[in-house]
This record gives sequence, C-alpha cells and structure tokens, in this order.
Amino acid sequence: MIRLIGYMFGLGCVLFLAVAAAAAIYLVGVTRDLPDYAVLNSYEPPVATRVHAGNGALMAEYAKERRLFLPIQAVPDRVKAAFLSAEDKNFYNHPGVDITGLGRAIVNNLQNFGSGRRPEGASTITQQVAKNFLLSADQTMDRKVKEAILSFRIEQTYSKDKILELYLNEIFFGMNSYGIAGAALTYFDKPVTELTIAESAYLASLPKGPANYHPFRHEKAAVERRNWVIDRMAENGYITVEDATEAKAQPLGVALRRGGSSLLGTDFFAEEVRRQIIGKYGDKVLYEGGLSVRTSIDPDMQLQARAALQRGLVDYDERRGFHGPVKEIAASGDWGPELAKIPALRDVPEWKLAVVTAVSATGVDIGLQPETAAGGKVVDDRERGHIDAENMKWAYRDAAGQRNTARSPEGVLKAGDVVYVEPLAGKQNSYRLRQPPKVQGALVAMDPHTGRVLAMVGGFSYAQSEFNRATQAMRQPGSSFKPFVYAAAMDNGYTPASVIMDAPIEVVSGNEVWRPTNYGGEDGGGPSTLRTGIEKSRNQMTVRLAQDMGMDLVAEYAERFGIYDKMAPYLPMALGSGETTVLRMVSAYSVIANGGKQIKPTLVDRIQDRYGKTIFRHEERTCEGCNANSWANQEEPVLADNREQVLDPMTAYQVTSMLEGVVTRGSAAGKVHISDRPIAGKTGTTNDSKDTWFVGFSPDLVAGLYIGFDNPATLGRGATGGSLAAPIFASFMEAAEQTREAGKFQVPQGMQFIAVNRKTGMFANEGEPDTIVEAFKPGTGPSDTFSVIGMEDTMPAEEILRTSPQAQQAVTSGAGGLF
Repeated sequence: MIRLIGYMFGLGCVLFLAVAAAAAIYLVGVTRDLPDYAVLNSYEPPVATRVHAGNGALMAEYAKERRLFLPIQAVPDRVKAAFLSAEDKNFYNHPGVDITGLGRAIVNNLQNFGSGRRPEGASTITQQVAKNFLLSADQTMDRKVKEAILSFRIEQTYSKDKILELYLNEIFFGMNSYGIAGAALTYFDKPVTELTIAESAYLASLPKGPANYHPFRHEKAAVERRNWVIDRMAENGYITVEDATEAKAQPLGVALRRGGSSLLGTDFFAEEVRRQIIGKYGDKVLYEGGLSVRTSIDPDMQLQARAALQRGLVDYDERRGFHGPVKEIAASGDWGPELAKIPALRDVPEWKLAVVTAVSATGVDIGLQPETAAGGKVVDDRERGHIDAENMKWAYRDAAGQRNTARSPEGVLKAGDVVYVEPLAGKQNSYRLRQPPKVQGALVAMDPHTGRVLAMVGGFSYAQSEFNRATQAMRQPGSSFKPFVYAAAMDNGYTPASVIMDAPIEVVSGNEVWRPTNYGGEDGGGPSTLRTGIEKSRNQMTVRLAQDMGMDLVAEYAERFGIYDKMAPYLPMALGSGETTVLRMVSAYSVIANGGKQIKPTLVDRIQDRYGKTIFRHEERTCEGCNANSWANQEEPVLADNREQVLDPMTAYQVTSMLEGVVTRGSAAGKVHISDRPIAGKTGTTNDSKDTWFVGFSPDLVAGLYIGFDNPATLGRGATGGSLAAPIFASFMEAAEQTREAGKFQVPQGMQFIAVNRKTGMFANEGEPDTIVEAFKPGTGPSDTFSVIGMEDTMPAEEILRTSPQAQQAVTSGAGGLF
C-alpha cells in the first residue's frame, strides 16, 4: 500500500509538472505578443470640438464620437459609486482580477447551464480597460488570459483612480456618445456634476448593452436595469435606502440633446466656422481633436439680424402672392401621423406646419403638426386652430402677384393642404398664414475696429437651404461699390466739392458702344459736385470720374479694400458690375468706418487645443509692458496697432461725411434713421433690379445686406436698395444699437471745414442759400474757378451756360470765376 501510494504520488508530481510546464509554455506563447500597456500613459481619445459664442454659450459640437475628456477629480462621487456598483464593486480592493467574483460567476454559470441564460461575466473595470484599449473583443480563451495578465500589469503600473479615469472616458453609451461627460450631455443635456442618483444609475446601466436599455424602445428594461443599479448602490453603502427608494420612483427623464447649433439662428455662422477649421486644420482635428473654439458672434445681435432679414424677405414675398401649399394629405380621419412625417423648418420655431381641415368665406380651420417624442412616437393630442380671412389677405394674389385672383380663403386653400402658420400674440388658437419666401438674401454685421463678425445670416432658413449667401453667393454690388471709386478719387487730389459733368456719355470699345444711364433713365443734372454724385447715386458722373482718374487706380483701391482679389480695369466695374460677397463688402466699408485701417474679417477669436493651449488668436496687436511683474511708476501700457493704413484717415472721413448725406437726403433718405447717433451708408441696385443692397455703419458697427433670387431675376418694378434693403438695415441697426453707447464719427486732426455752394462746389459767402459745410484736407479747399470734369465729352462751355441753370447761377452770382 505504501509503495502504491508512493507510486501514485510520483505519478501525480509528474503530471503536475507536465501540466505546469504546458501552462508555462502556453503563457509564454500568449504573453510573447502582448501589447505595450505603457500606451495608456499617453491616452488621447477622440474628443469633440466645441464651438462657443462670444459670450461663452455653447453654439455647436463636432465629433465622430461624442466624447469630452473628464479628469477623475471632476467626476462626482455618486457617479463613481453608480459605476462601481454596476460593474465592479471590489474595484478598489482586487489586484486586477476579482477572484471572488470570478468564482461566483463560474458557480452561477454551472447552475444555469442549459437554461438558455446568457453566461454571467466577471470582468473587472481593469480588465475592461485592457480589452477596450489593448485587445480585441473576440470571445476566446486566449483573449481572456491576455486580459487577465494585462490587468495585473496595469494595476502594478497605474493608480486605481487613473484606471477608473480611463474607463469612464472610453466606454460607449450608445447614441454615438463615448465617455461619461458626453453621455451626460447626450442623454440629459447637463454636465456630469449635475447628474442625480437616478440619472447616474441609468448611465451606469448602459455599458452592458446600450441597445438593450434604450430609453424609448426598451423603456421598461431600462428602468429595471437602472433600479437594479440603485439597489446595488444602497447595498454597497453609497446611498441610503431612503435615497434609493426616492430615486427608483423617478422616471428615466431622458432629454436627448439635439444635434446642430445649440443657439437659435446661428446655423449659418456655425457652418462657416466648421468649414474654416477644416480648411485650417483638417477633418481629423475638427472631429477628434477636442478643440475649444471661441467665436466672435454676439447671440443677441444674431437674433436681431435674423429677425430683420427674415421679416424683410417675408414682406417682399407676401406682396407677390401665394405659392401654394407645402404638400397635400388626407384631412379626413387621423391626419396626425402623416402630418408629423413632413419636415418643418426647425430653425424657424415661430412657424408651425398645419393641415387645412375646413375652409369657409370667413376663415380656415387647421390642425397643427403634432409633437413627436424623442423616440419618434407621435403624441396623441391634436391641437387645432383657426386662420381668420383678415390674416391671409396677402394670399389672395397668386404667385405672379396678380390681384383679385381670389376674394376669400375659399379661393386659396382647400381641405388637405399643408401650410405654415404663425400664432398671433395674445389670441389663443388664432394664427396667421405664412410661407417660406422664394426670394433670398444675406446680412453681415461687423465691428469695424477689429474685423470681428458679430452677426451673419446666410438666408431665410438654414433648414430650407444650407447655402450661405453671406460668404458663398457671388453677387454684383451695384452702386454700393461707388464709395470706393470716390475714395480713390479723394485720395488722389479730388475733393467732395470737385465738379463733374452729369450728362449722357458714350464709351466706345471696338465695335461696341456703351451708354450708361442714371437710374430710371433720368437725364443728367449738368455739372454737379462729387457729394451730389454719390448722394444721388449718379451713374454717368461715376463713369466720368473713373474715366478721368483711370480704372487702373480704381482697380488698385478695390483690391486694397479686399472687395476683389483681382479686378478687371473696365469702366462698367466702376458701377459695381463685378461679383463679390456681402462679407467682403462689409469688410471694405469697415475700412472707411475705422479711419482707413486694414481689416481682416474673422468669425473666430481664439482656438485652444484639448489641453487648453491657445493655437490661434485673431488679435494681432501687441502690448509692450502689459505683463509687468510690478508697478514702478511706469507709463500705462498701450496697445500697438500695427495694421496697414490702406486709406488716408482724412479721405475716410470725407467719404463718411458724403455717405451720411446719402442717408439724410440722398438715395436712402427717409429709409434709415437711428435715434441719437449718426449713420452713413450707400444703396445699391443692379441692372433690372436683380439685386438690391444697402451697406452702412455707425461709429462702431458696420452692417450690409443684399436681397435677390438665387437664380438672378428681376425683383420687380421700383425695387431698389433704398426701397427694399435700406429698411431692413434700419430695422437691424435700430435694434442692435439700443444696447450700445452713442458715439460720433471721429474727425482727423487738421481737417478743415469750409462752407461751399452745393451746386458749384465753390466758396459760399455767409448767408448764401443752398450751401453745405464740406471737409477739406490741409492745403485744399473750394475751387476759385468753376471747372467741370468731363465737360469736353459733352458740349462746349457756351452750350453748358445756355442749358445749365446751375452754371448760369454760378457765373451771374459772382460765386467765382469763369469756366
């Protein structure tokens, strides 16, 4: 017996050694190609780029994986407790593998063998980190062994908090959200620090299977799983039983965060920023680099710009009649689900889609598009309303603008028509008929001293069309280009009192003859000052002026102002026949408004990388002495403005003064008036009224816009920059300037002010009628003789005397000299 026992013992030892040797050989083979866990030390996950408004409000996010990296110190204890209870309650005690938990899982799986239940796992948080970062998700023995070995090594190298930080920032929560910070925003639209016990528990339940606990498709399972986590938190002593009972009684409360812009009306601006960042850094940095972008947009001003442009477009469009319904559906039965399928203009929340249920001579009964729950389920309530005939009179015209095509709502709408409506303030269930306009436009507002774009509206609705007409639409500026022709002239020897012939002119080029005319075919007014030419927007005068100084000079100034990259030096270009953008025109006017300093328009103030390091800053001015360690009676530091002076400051003021005249008595007279502050600006109307413009400024704000069809077509008889664009500008500026201090246009030192005759531009005696005080540079002043630029192209001096009352008055009154 003793020999037998010895024999069996020896055999057992041999088998044990064989098994140990085999295990050692297996482990050596498995560990030979283990990944380097040191890479965890330089963990840089794909992180979302966040774009903020000028006031810090979140405007947009861009990410392939919605993730925001959050240091473990910033994660609240209740959130940690939820994940530890759900995934690994012994996390802070085991060495990487939970032997007790593993044994329990093996016993339970043996008991459940053949029951069809899913095998119970025993992976610790450390093991999940090893799998997610270093291994594949293959369900093999090799992978589990590697996972365990790596877990032991990771635990020996990194602290528990570091491992938990990696886990919480990497795991997938569904809805394209990764990491606890991204999940909190996606599911509850709040930061991690504001999560409740119930919300923390629900998020902790998701890593097991986000699709299995979807808050809307599998709401019951989601609640059960969340409550199980809450019970484990209480069982582990993280919360009290009372806290657990209260948390389990709460609904899921999921409020999915919508994509796109988070601030109303900023979609065009945000998309332009996105394109610029991609152009500067590439797609990967935008969607994975975790940039923090601070933009220049003023959210309040953006809403004011949006409202002014939308109102102007709608007013014009409604004067042209009704285009017809958005769609037609069956109005009988349950029309809610069918109406809910029609996409509405999400960025025009003031308007709602509705189906016409009945029409009479006095009005229209409507059913409003039902609300849709976050999971896509249509809410059962059917809200109804009414449109009085009085609130849809504009629709009695057809789309061609013909009058009297209908005399009541019965001739416009029928049951089943889907239309847009807007609720009337103070009247319950009462609505106004609306329609998205076919005409489009763009508006940009800018700080002229810095080039910061404060507002940008690229069209009526981003949901209607993503084409940004402020930056992408190439349009003819028309007469709004003229101030740069006059600026070039006054920078090169002309004065506001210089006189030019306003009369028909022919320009011959080869076999072509060009005969520019004034707006509306008006006859020339004879000899007139530069001020009159720009105030009345005289085409013939502008052509003569450009011809006199040379188009090469005009082209040089247009390029200097940034209106064109390369301008062809042809005379029609002096009337704005080239193509440019609203942003470029507003930037060019900003140079005039700020006294001639170069402007670099920007939508972005600053960009920081994921670590907070600034990698771009728009502000290029330097401040010597701003970072002094102490005060030792030194001079106050001054910001050094090293920008190029592209226009003489005195010329800039002269142009500004003339553009003030456009607003007070010129082509925009009566259309633009802003209380308690000066406004300068210029109208623009292209051939056949295909585009109408207005660009103008106060001392500290420049704004410009155009209105036109995307496929250029006439806007109709009488459509001008003064009648269509100027009122929109005035509406915006009136709102935008309310919260800004009133200022005055700065007069350069040395500028002289002399009274001149408004007609002749010559010196005016005291008390003489029809005079104006003009600004002159030192060494210049009113002419002593009545000389007319471009006179030789029209008629002899004697003929001008005979036919021009202004010339006769100049000579007979003795106002000065001869021709």
